[in-house]
Amino acid sequence: MTKPRVLTGITTTGTPHLGNFVGAIRPSIAASRDDSTESFFFLADLHALIKCQDPSLVRQSSKEIAATWLALGLDTERAVFYRQSDIPEITELTWVLCCNAAKGLMNRAHAYKAAVQVNEEAGEDPDYGITMGLFNYPILMAADILLFNAQRVPVGRDQIQHLEMARDIAQRFNHNFAELFTLPEAIVEEHVAVLQGLDGRKMSKSYSNTIPLFLPEKQLRKHINKIKTNLQEPGEPKDPADSTVFQIWAAFASAGETARMRREFEAGIAWGEAKRQLFELVNGELAAARERYQELMANPGHIEQVLQRGAERARSISAPLLRQVREAVGISPMS
Repeated sequence: MTKPRVLTGITTTGTPHLGNFVGAIRPSIAASRDDSTESFFFLADLHALIKCQDPSLVRQSSKEIAATWLALGLDTERAVFYRQSDIPEITELTWVLCCNAAKGLMNRAHAYKAAVQVNEEAGEDPDYGITMGLFNYPILMAADILLFNAQRVPVGRDQIQHLEMARDIAQRFNHNFAELFTLPEAIVEEHVAVLQGLDGRKMSKSYSNTIPLFLPEKQLRKHINKIKTNLQEPGEPKDPADSTVFQIWAAFASAGETARMRREFEAGIAWGEAKRQLFELVNGELAAARERYQELMANPGHIEQVLQRGAERARSISAPLLRQVREAVGISPMS
């Protein structure tokens, strides 16, 4: 029996941080070790172009993200790990799907509607500054998924609509031409850990409140010391539920260590001491991976080789399917 395929895209904008590690990278790598599924992970650098027009940032982020996943133990013999732009079939399928997807469906995409609303509230033309990349984003995402006939796609709630659109697009193609595409299922990550950042809001590069994942020890300590706390003195009981320090602790510590720190909070641990212990915990957890990460960043040729091997494996699936798509729509060789 064929194993179900699980496909995950990682947008190459920004530097991976602790929130990415806890919420996405660590559970995804753990799930990829499940022998009952086939795992596909790709660097979504074509998607990055929608948000970022700085080529140096896209390149650097691609390098950092690939090095991060490899340093943290992604087994690229087991999982298929590739760069989106190395799969030309994705862009060709995107065009074919563009010729079948209804514009009305794209008009309802949340990201597009939100951009239109911002323009209208500012008194601008509704489509001012909106690129076709943003408008067609759901179609590119559909191509990413359908080209590998992924059955399962882990997403946050904000991406459910795009999975539904991918299903609609696949159904329309299957009905009009040939039954080539599997209808993907959204795997909604209800229990994803969402870490708070330095200022207490969700850790996000949008808020500039992140703790980069592989900071050197000295900088990691400085960042942890910057975590916002209240003015409670040593000896005053502190509420773990209202503490970023405790939340990050719980994301890295064992159950026993989490229970111990909860007791320390109730006993009034000083914020400086709590942050010191948090630094020791996080630094100890990441030290070995940080060393591997630094080695990989110093050897981009190795990262490139890994990605090219992944692209070969991915294209062994995507190229035959695209040939079938071409045949179905009538752009195959003369016979």
